[in-house]
Amino acid sequence: MTRAAGIAVPALFVLLWSTGFIGARLGMPHAGPLTFLTLRYLTVLAVMLPLALLLRARWPETLRDARHIAVAGVLIQGGYLGGVFCAIDAGMSAGVVALIVGMQPLLTAAAAGRLLGERVTALQWAGFALGLAGVALVVWHRMSLQGMDAGSLALALFALACITLGMLYQKKYCPSFDLRAGVVLQFGAALLVTLPLAFALETLHVEWTGEFLIALGWLSLVLSAGATTILFRLIERGAATRVTSLFYLTPAVTALMAWLMFGDTLGTTTITGMVIAVTGVALVNRGTIK
Repeated sequence: MTRAAGIAVPALFVLLWSTGFIGARLGMPHAGPLTFLTLRYLTVLAVMLPLALLLRARWPETLRDARHIAVAGVLIQGGYLGGVFCAIDAGMSAGVVALIVGMQPLLTAAAAGRLLGERVTALQWAGFALGLAGVALVVWHRMSLQGMDAGSLALALFALACITLGMLYQKKYCPSFDLRAGVVLQFGAALLVTLPLAFALETLHVEWTGEFLIALGWLSLVLSAGATTILFRLIERGAATRVTSLFYLTPAVTALMAWLMFGDTLGTTTITGMVIAVTGVALVNRGTIK
């Protein structure tokens, strides 16, 4: 990967991934979290499955390979997104959820040595600590313990566990596959888990407003099909610890988007957190862009 691509591709991923929180903010008032995710997965499959067949995507050669991709999909697409959406729906503030799942890069770094043989230097550990501190400052004004209970906390911790395990699992067992086929397998597997839960736990009622349709279309086509494929490529080509450090930047970019779109406050604390988070990610990835 060239130096320009080494900067542009991660930057594009962060930009696209950050829009997920904006899309959720627009769409969740109009449908239950699991219903919303079920429709999102169905939309992705409706677009990507015909495309994969038309373009003759290379499917996994063995059932074992397909199973590994599907398991990673259940964890990353189903467990992580489901946990985050349900935690917010259960009353936890978005800031607290962001801070909890923001611990994922640290957990990944702690486990990557044993599971993947990746060495984390002292400088990188410092970068991870700075990144988490930056996230805390960015979401500080949105943090509130009001509405938080054992259930919402369990959902947020479940999301954290799923995104951490999912990233490690994919890097270890299925780092490389045809992206078109991989999207179909991962979102298909996530759908098989989320759909029964939506039927069992929610009314499936949807307010088909223009705002909801925009959110659904954006999250399905741009985020799920676009950002996810970039994430797959980053996992394939980079160390898990460095890839996950990029997640420290999403709260900062989301805050900028919310400021531009909704007029949210962008105070000194938030801006300081952005600078600290960027510094932390730069330390983790120092020397990797050539």
